[in-house]
Amino acid sequence: MRQRLSSEPDRYRGRRRVPTPPRSRYAAVVTTAFVGAGLVALGAQAMPDAKTVTPAALADMELANLAGQDLAERAADAERASRGSERSADQAESDIWQLPLRGYQLDSPYGMQGDTLHGGIDLVAPEGTPYNAVHAGKVTKAGWFGGYGYAVIVQHPDGTEAIYGHSSQIAVTEGQEVKAGEQLGLVGATGHAYGAHLHLELHLNGSPIDPMAFLAERGVDLDLEVEPINTGS
Repeated sequence: MRQRLSSEPDRYRGRRRVPTPPRSRYAAVVTTAFVGAGLVALGAQAMPDAKTVTPAALADMELANLAGQDLAERAADAERASRGSERSADQAESDIWQLPLRGYQLDSPYGMQGDTLHGGIDLVAPEGTPYNAVHAGKVTKAGWFGGYGYAVIVQHPDGTEAIYGHSSQIAVTEGQEVKAGEQLGLVGATGHAYGAHLHLELHLNGSPIDPMAFLAERGVDLDLEVEPINTGS
């Protein structure tokens, strides 16, 4: 047996030796491993699988789900009720008919006057008396209108339209939406007028109709100057 020389490589020749970590680092690595394992264990305890859930826990989950569904249904019901109220308000407004003004004297009713049809009624009132829309609608004319003088025409949703003639002043513009009772202008004597008065015509499908009979069917009595009490007047 030959003698080993001090310069001869040892028995680890050809292998790479892994350095031993310092003691402090070794302790940190071990500690981290234990802490990680503990967290996994805790997580496993906090989140059991479905097979370990008790019937009581399942019942609680079902109750919570039903409560959430109930709240969602209540919110949907409230929204539907709100929309229904808005529709009811719009419907109620579309049913309102009112007097065009107050303190007038009824003159020249609808009908034939000799060979000429008087297509409306005349309500005599002092010049400058405010007059209002008898029904909600859209203003399709606001200005000079031949023999009607300064006039306002309002188209109603039901297909009728109202003409307010002989105004001294007009308070609305074409295209404006108005409500029943909203001021349209002031009584005057413009156009073919014998004195200050409001000439009111109602047309259905382009033809004049008797305003007194039509409005009476809707609770507005022009002769007695009475209108429905639910109009808020």
